[in-house]
Amino acid sequence: MSRALRRWIPDQHGAWAMVLLPAMAGMTLSGATPTQLWLLAAWMLCYFLQFSTARWVKSKFRKRYRRPVLVYGALTAVAGVPFVLLHPEVLAWAPVFAVLLAVSLMASWQRRERSLWANAAAVLATATMATVMPLFGEHPAAGGAVAGFDVFGMHVPLFREGCYAAAIFAFTQFGSVLFVKTMIRERGKRSYLRASVIWNIVLTCLGFAAQPTLGAGGATLLARSVVLPLLARNRTVGPMVTGLVECATSLMVFASVVYAVPRIGW
Repeated sequence: MSRALRRWIPDQHGAWAMVLLPAMAGMTLSGATPTQLWLLAAWMLCYFLQFSTARWVKSKFRKRYRRPVLVYGALTAVAGVPFVLLHPEVLAWAPVFAVLLAVSLMASWQRRERSLWANAAAVLATATMATVMPLFGEHPAAGGAVAGFDVFGMHVPLFREGCYAAAIFAFTQFGSVLFVKTMIRERGKRSYLRASVIWNIVLTCLGFAAQPTLGAGGATLLARSVVLPLLARNRTVGPMVTGLVECATSLMVFASVVYAVPRIGW
């Protein structure tokens, strides 16, 4: 990818799947609607806007990074403002995403966007979309409402299946963050390898406690977190390979969530 194109298109391997799949799982579980497709398009534009803004902030506002921010900002406004006018209840989630965005931009300003706390903010943002999407689904309460909250005078329900999906994606995606670090930036560091393996062991145990399919998916993630770092000790495993593995495992998690969440007996 050329240097100019990198200013416009995110080049992080595996990030696209991590951004899209939780929202798509929320859509699938609640019955996809045109409104959800509209929200998904706006969400993708938000991702592009966040990516370009983070680059701009990291560069200390250099002029060459400004145009993508302006263009994506305008496109996001075109897609998002009419949606908000028609569905103002979505604003109830604005404080959550505003805080996570602030954390992301602060990390970029400090050039610590690869830190665990910055990664955690990104994971929480993407996973939360699995909870937001059912608000606009065809049958959002298929699994029942578990709770709700009031913001700006509006009551926003939290639906069981959306909450379960969001929790699963949050745990699995942060496990992916730890795994990728063992393969690239923190390769060879035992502390990160231990953290990755322990995280995925806990994830596997929780998966089996909830539903066998989730447990099997967790076991697969655990196996990759052990086997690939061991292979990388003796041979080069490039970022592209790691990214492709994460895309494949993200799709596996998506399929597991869609199948298993309606079958969780809790």
